[in-house]
Amino acid sequence: MPPLRTALLQSSGRPGAVEANLKTLDETAARAAAAGARLLVAPELFLTGYAIGDAVPELAEPVDGPGAQAAAGIAVRHGLAVLYGYPERDGERIFNSSQLIGPDGTRLANYRKTHLFGCFEQEWFTPGEETVVQAELDGIRIGLLICYDVEFPENVRAHALAGTDLLLVPTAQMHPFQFVAESVIPVRAFESQLYVAYVNRTGPEGEFEFVGLSCLAGPDGTVRTRAGRGEELVIGEVDPEFLAASRAANPYLNDRRPGLYGSVA
Repeated sequence: MPPLRTALLQSSGRPGAVEANLKTLDETAARAAAAGARLLVAPELFLTGYAIGDAVPELAEPVDGPGAQAAAGIAVRHGLAVLYGYPERDGERIFNSSQLIGPDGTRLANYRKTHLFGCFEQEWFTPGEETVVQAELDGIRIGLLICYDVEFPENVRAHALAGTDLLLVPTAQMHPFQFVAESVIPVRAFESQLYVAYVNRTGPEGEFEFVGLSCLAGPDGTVRTRAGRGEELVIGEVDPEFLAASRAANPYLNDRRPGLYGSVA
């Protein structure tokens, strides 16, 4: 099975400007496809912007809304899968969600953030209740989390036990927490034996200062590719053969003793 070439879009787009953000996604998908990527990952709430304040209800849309339809068109046009973050409306509830669209335009997965960070998110969003959401792409089992979710090791371990090979984590990581991108993400990949694509926003946005540093970390704890602090597209490969060899050599998952950990949960 060949490696899955994965493109990480580090950008904050334009807060509140959905059409402009979709244009950026389209243009980036063209660049990623030209570089041989089969998957493009955009940051948390990329469709609308993160610092949108009380515009959340106005900008939220259903899972099959116009943003999803536009993203499907982008995926088909460029022949690659696309993951993007957006505010999802479901009746009266709004979720901080990410959606994965396949190269043929079909919805492969939709995930609702389970751990909401800070006053802004807790005011406007309802926490999701499903920890492990997965899809298949080119023989790779893909899992979804969003930002703060990955900082809970239980979430990543749940994905590892469910067979996730590549964990996609669109994020809005802000100053002064850049150590998450620098240190926590490679450790998560190593301790749970999977690839982690951590895709951040960058620069000032409202009251927030996003730190960039998007990365693709491998199961050996090394970073395959990393962005700097500005707008950037970086590309790395998820190698299933290397992943299988790493899992065979690393005993963490086999040496677990779940009976000792019951009190933790």
